[in-house]
Amino acid sequence: MAEIVLDGVSKRFSDGYEAVKDMDLDIRDGEFMILVGPSGCGKSTALRMIAGLEDITEGELRIGDKVVNDLAPRDRDIAMVFQSYALYPHMTVRENMAFPLKLAGVPDEEITRKVEEAAQTLDLVQHLDRKPANLSGGQRQRVAMGRAIVRDPSAFLMDEPLSNLDAKLRVQMRTSVAKLQSDLGTTTVYVTHDQTEAMTLGDRVAVMRSGVLQQVGAPAELYNTPKNIFVAGFIGSPAMNFLPGQIEGDRVKLPIGDLPLPEQARVAAGDGARSVIVGIRPEDFEDASLVREGRESGTTFMAKIDLVESMGSEAFAHFEVAHEGVESKELAELAEDSGLAETPSGDQGMIVARIDAESKIRRGEEAEIWVNASKLHLFDPESGQRLGG
Repeated sequence: MAEIVLDGVSKRFSDGYEAVKDMDLDIRDGEFMILVGPSGCGKSTALRMIAGLEDITEGELRIGDKVVNDLAPRDRDIAMVFQSYALYPHMTVRENMAFPLKLAGVPDEEITRKVEEAAQTLDLVQHLDRKPANLSGGQRQRVAMGRAIVRDPSAFLMDEPLSNLDAKLRVQMRTSVAKLQSDLGTTTVYVTHDQTEAMTLGDRVAVMRSGVLQQVGAPAELYNTPKNIFVAGFIGSPAMNFLPGQIEGDRVKLPIGDLPLPEQARVAAGDGARSVIVGIRPEDFEDASLVREGRESGTTFMAKIDLVESMGSEAFAHFEVAHEGVESKELAELAEDSGLAETPSGDQGMIVARIDAESKIRRGEEAEIWVNASKLHLFDPESGQRLGG
């Protein structure tokens, strides 16, 4: 195991494009670190620099107590698992897993022991004599992981290893990967575009945007106290809703009504009126008829429901709120990345509320919705930075 430190690391390609900009990141010994962000944000480039597959333009990379900028990949004591399984089709599972050890000249007895131990860990014992073509996608990915495990490296690097699997299998494999990393205790850097993977797998999550590290923290920290609009909009599913707001005294005026300001936000906003962007998580709305306790901490408003998605244990209510729009480069980038499939409200005025499954709210009806004012997130429209703690 080893600590991995990126100290002012940058990557600039020959055409002048800077994929990673002055990145500072300390990955602790034995930690499961997730790099997450939209396509083109630099997360895979950062991983490839750690692996030695991309040269570092500026800065210093340390693995353990060794500077590895100029070391070849084979000399860095790391193992990488790619998006594609990269298995040899003519070899059995046993032979695929043993291959890196044979290249390293490891004695046959030790190879057999390590392969069988890894197969036991990954539930592959019954498949050791099969070839990749006869395995499912999840089994192939476990073989790829087994090939990395047998090397007993200082660190695992994983580049979107589950993205080729179907949705149900991804959920199962997430559990397997998390348990595997916990059991082995090996420093792991895992790249993904899927923020659900990021939130459920990592000890800490590093969010990237346009080559720049935006925020690093535990999943709950990123969710509850996002540093800026980009992190707030990227982390969470369904995404955070955004509305234009105007602070006046100890209240904020929103298209859905006037709400009391949370104490920290009121202090951060300072004196006088000012415009803000207000973020509200879907779970901070509720069917007003079901709110018994704490009702005074929020306010209610009427909305015409466009769609109700029943999820069994909960439901998502979609409705529009008329307003002049929220202008933000961060939100525009999130909308582009999502393909408008799961976009924060922006200038469309669409709001998603996560409501209790007992709600009688139906599509096409006017409904009274409650919003929890104590859970508001306030952001500066110009900088996109969070106001308050």
